[in-house]
Amino acid sequence: MIRIATLDDIPVIQQIAYKTWPSTYGAIISEDQIKYMLDLMYSTESLVQQMSKGHQFYLFESDNAQRDNNEVLGFASVSNELEGVFKLNKLYIIPMAHKTGAGKALLTAVKAYAKENGGKQLILQVNKQNPAIEFYKKQGLSILAENVFELEKGFVMDDYIMGIIL
Repeated sequence: MIRIATLDDIPVIQQIAYKTWPSTYGAIISEDQIKYMLDLMYSTESLVQQMSKGHQFYLFESDNAQRDNNEVLGFASVSNELEGVFKLNKLYIIPMAHKTGAGKALLTAVKAYAKENGGKQLILQVNKQNPAIEFYKKQGLSILAENVFELEKGFVMDDYIMGIIL
């Protein structure tokens, strides 16, 4: 089940980010850069700011009848970047829930949101070594460009820009 996240969901978004980043990026970037990026993008202050600027966050919850609360298995966020261009900023699924359809469901929700709000194209940045590139290609996205983004402390993001026409 997909639902829109609120400010009250910030702790669960942070938990998922802290669970997924080491396994996703541990072999790609340094532990110091992972810590830096998590602080930069997932501090409470940063997430509040993203939500207040109109970033739409979605949560994927498992339908577990044995629990009172559904377990959140992943999240995504999307924002309107330019006229008709929306950006998938984040899409993370906890490792035990990979290949369950959670990522595809979140991406579908993001595409629908972009279309409903005048989006003609969805883009994203993805590390060139991230195995998720194959997932995105299977979902119809293609590589549009390459870009190296320089960050503070000498860190860099060596990314592909991927996109799909909506």
